[in-house]
Amino acid sequence: MGGGDGHSTTYKGVTLHHPKRWHTVTGKGLCAVMWFWIFYRAKKDGPVVLGWRHPWEGHGDHSHGGGH
Repeated sequence: MGGGDGHSTTYKGVTLHHPKRWHTVTGKGLCAVMWFWIFYRAKKDGPVVLGWRHPWEGHGDHSHGGGH
């Protein structure tokens, strides 16, 4: 099933192929993007998720001329 290129390790009958460099670099890059996105959303939505405030609080008044 393997390519037989010598870039694999066999242990107790299971052959594990080593990843190519682009797989490793792409995986680390996507991992960084994932964590940046999680931290960004935590900054924006953290208090709401943790129950410290309601989603409708703190956005200001968005009414259009309702102050009569």
